[in-house]
Amino acid sequence: MYILAEMENVTRIPPDVFNLKLNTVIARELDKKLANKVVLNVGLCIALHDITKLQDSFIFPGDGASHTRVTFRYIVFRPFVEEILLGKIRSCTKDGVQVSMGFFDDIIIPPSALQHPSRFDETEQAWIWEYDLGDGEKHDLFMDAGETVRFRVTAETFKETCPTQPNTQVIKQENSEGTENKIPYLITGSINEPGLGLLTWWDN
Repeated sequence: MYILAEMENVTRIPPDVFNLKLNTVIARELDKKLANKVVLNVGLCIALHDITKLQDSFIFPGDGASHTRVTFRYIVFRPFVEEILLGKIRSCTKDGVQVSMGFFDDIIIPPSALQHPSRFDETEQAWIWEYDLGDGEKHDLFMDAGETVRFRVTAETFKETCPTQPNTQVIKQENSEGTENKIPYLITGSINEPGLGLLTWWDN
């Protein structure tokens, strides 16, 4: 679920912190830049693990800050495909079940990856597994928001989210018209296997 990603960065150190230790300042600046942010094709950055290499610092003309090229390792959330995780249901829509792990919310279980047969209840806003009791009898098992769910990771999708339009007004206008914001890192899951789904299903 977590990996150590080696990265390199030129870190700007403001002139008002020159009295502090270089490693301390660099660690603080790296966390300000990366913590809780998604790096394309890397994952969700959690925290700095260690600094492995510091190169010479240099100063640009007209800038009182110093700049240091640093190599470091960062703790990153990036579960591998087929890994089994636990999360909580945030909400249900016709597009599937949205799951949160508390610190990461962009997890979707599409309708095709739910236990079969399942149906979406518009009134309850919940997916329902029509569990077969045998002899033609079925029992409805609801997937309510807040319930703990066990799922298997089946895919991951990274998207570039840098602005492509320099005009801020145009961007705001597009968003107000209902254009979906890009999700930088989306995990797709599945519960269509024995033992997966709501924990209460299998406890009982």
